[in-house]
Amino acid sequence: MTSLDLWEAFAHAYRERSISAAARRLDLSQPAVTARIRKLEHELGATLFERSRTGLVPTGRADALAARITPLVDQLRGAVGTEPAIGPASIRIGGAADVMASRVVPALAPLVREGLDVSVTTGLAQDLLDDLAADRLDLVVSSVRPTDERLRSTALVDEEFLLVAAPALAAQVDPAELEQDPLRALASVPLAAYSPDLPIIRRYWLTEFDERPTNRTALVLPDLRGLLRAVVAGIGASVLPRYLVDGALADGTVVRLHEPRLGPLNTLWLVTGPDAPPAVDHVRRHLSAEAAGWAST
Repeated sequence: MTSLDLWEAFAHAYRERSISAAARRLDLSQPAVTARIRKLEHELGATLFERSRTGLVPTGRADALAARITPLVDQLRGAVGTEPAIGPASIRIGGAADVMASRVVPALAPLVREGLDVSVTTGLAQDLLDDLAADRLDLVVSSVRPTDERLRSTALVDEEFLLVAAPALAAQVDPAELEQDPLRALASVPLAAYSPDLPIIRRYWLTEFDERPTNRTALVLPDLRGLLRAVVAGIGASVLPRYLVDGALADGTVVRLHEPRLGPLNTLWLVTGPDAPPAVDHVRRHLSAEAAGWAST
């Protein structure tokens, strides 16, 4: 009689179309899941999956077996009480370096104490979303909502952004001109930006001035904490989240360069694959609950 463990490996591999995703569901190594699939194929005398660049491709025999077998596997595991734990064992999570260090990693501390192992990748949003789609990450905290229809996104938190500069740089801006024609008044101010296409600064300019910035970009640094240090040093002005600059505003090392009409916001999104395993959903729910208090801190 074929072992239930073999059928369970088949069921998860079929649903996930991925050996690595099935392994995370089962809390096993990828070689262990591969060995179970191969053993099942040997016992059945049939190939169940073809490998492709995008993952596993079920054969016709696998489709027929899945329709009959996977509901039974779920029922049996539930009946004997050996369903794989929903609580997380490990997760690969991506996001911008600043938000991971300032917000996400501290929020994961309770889960780490419960046994969660965390691997963090930092970078630009689209690169991380590409890694998620390619199954190199399990969850991404993204500053842009994905356009890939295979990915699932839920709003995590709205961040307020402020245009700030060092006091000496701000003093070079004519206050009267800033009041009458802010775009012209700010035109000579150098900028410190997160990336060459100025995603955060560009949104502020379009929201407040209805035009894109034409200022000189003096520094590009994909870390908002580093940008804040650059602003304090007088390298340029930047648009940064309130939670990051409140301390510097309080001690006077930076000042608000402009009072916005609308208070530009940016939404952070929690993004997972199309069929996130229970462990990833557990982390996603935990972060959503934690983020409820971020707006006030």
